[in-house]
Amino acid sequence: MKFFVDTADTDAIRELNELGMVDGVTTNPSLIMKSGRDIKEVTKEICDMVDGPVSAETVALDAEGMIAEGRELAKTADNIAIKVPLTWDGLKACKVLTGEGRMVNVTLCFSANQALLAAKAGATFISPFIGRLDDLNLDGMELIAEIRDIYDNYGFETQILAASIRSVNHMSEAAKIGADVATAPPDVIKKMAQHVLTDKGLDAFLKDWKATGQSIL
Repeated sequence: MKFFVDTADTDAIRELNELGMVDGVTTNPSLIMKSGRDIKEVTKEICDMVDGPVSAETVALDAEGMIAEGRELAKTADNIAIKVPLTWDGLKACKVLTGEGRMVNVTLCFSANQALLAAKAGATFISPFIGRLDDLNLDGMELIAEIRDIYDNYGFETQILAASIRSVNHMSEAAKIGADVATAPPDVIKKMAQHVLTDKGLDAFLKDWKATGQSIL
């Protein structure tokens, strides 16, 4: 499963990228606002930093506006994935932009039917939102599994990009189900390395090592 980082914080992206943990980046208007930077400037810096797709989101609500904004965002770099919402106009924009050879990430997906439409429209990525479904006491992982089944049944090439990830369990569950990509905040990716038994084991090893009075260097 590929790891995308869900942030516009270039320092956080750089740290993870140096460890080989970044296969791409996803941004949205809220993350751009949080960064406090110009959208084109920060997006260009991220695109220069990573080799994989960098999702930059349109904000227009009509198809023509999304297409125009998508074309403008695509000028930033060759690895831009244009992000459009899963609305009827978003699907129209997806069809046009993918027809022009551009990567398109269809976002705000909350049902298998929506995911099926996105695949038919030629989406490069479909972004089902796990955490927001869980917030409504629905099973976000069940949606990932449903989409996986449908796409496998018919050989759709659209990649399932598990989004709205809130925990390390979301990451492992998405991987077990077969999501192609998971996009998560930097802190969630870093927490995947943590385990209480690892900490306890390390403490015990260090205690025993100290008792030997030895030094490696």
